Amino acid sequence: MAKFFEEIGPRHREFIEAQKIFFTASAPLSGDGHVNLSPKGMDAFRVLSPNKVAYMDINGSGNETSAHLLENGRITIMFCAFDGPPNILRLYGKGYTVLPGTSEWDELSPLFHLPLSSRQIIVTNVDIVQTSCGYGVPFYDYKGERDQAIKWAENKGEEGIEKYQAEKNRISLDGLPTAMFDRF
Repeated sequence: MAKFFEEIGPRHREFIEAQKIFFTASAPLSGDGHVNLSPKGMDAFRVLSPNKVAYMDINGSGNETSAHLLENGRITIMFCAFDGPPNILRLYGKGYTVLPGTSEWDELSPLFHLPLSSRQIIVTNVDIVQTSCGYGVPFYDYKGERDQAIKWAENKGEEGIEKYQAEKNRISLDGLPTAMFDRF
């Protein structure tokens, strides 16, 4: 049975902090646009307050979340228990992208271990917290973090990463600008 809350309570925060993976979902306004769903890990999530969260986002082949947030702000973040008691927790809200070189980046970045592969921080103002049973989520064992993104970034170097971001992260799959659009 789903339960709804106006903020992240202590038990919600404890559950969030125990998870090794979370998922983000966003979508453009256009009905012809593509819904984006992305898995995230690497100890990248932080609860900033009962109604504000942030996650460090690493380089990827696309930048759909940033484009969707720039266009309409809508985001859902989901955590689910793969061990222990079953549980699903969703955070619904409005988000935005924080880029390096801004005062908010300077404020938030110390909260994270930022590998060279970090490209932005996604901040969400949470307006609804939902929990549900999670009975259908299977058990999985956590074996550790992958290191490919870090090795990829180290091999590219700062100049190579900038070139990659300019080519791959400025515009979404649907042709929407991302927060990085004017950066290059």
